Amino acid sequence: MIIGVGIDVVDVERFMATIERTPRLREKLFTPAERDLPASSLAARFAAKEAIAKALGAPGGMQWHDATVHRVPGGPPEVEITGTVAARADELGVRRFHLSISHDAGIASAMVVAED
Repeated sequence: MIIGVGIDVVDVERFMATIERTPRLREKLFTPAERDLPASSLAARFAAKEAIAKALGAPGGMQWHDATVHRVPGGPPEVEITGTVAARADELGVRRFHLSISHDAGIASAMVVAED
């Protein structure tokens, strides 16, 4: 059963300008595994984290580091959750996330389906 759906779109240039203005934001938003990715991939992961939050009802208190998006060669990206995000997912009965991310023409997007 579908528990939630989330979608987000990010302007890559504007997002990176924000990251450059506030360098500590990169550390706040991304796990060490994500931080050194190219700009379009960073923006897509930010969109994915926003979409995950929306699929979980966007409650306050979730931490950005508690969701990591992993690239899987030849397969769809995978979501690893811990801490606050895992607690919210457990509360709602979410057992699996289906994630699609894309970036093209300066726009990054992500769509998430949370399923039991």
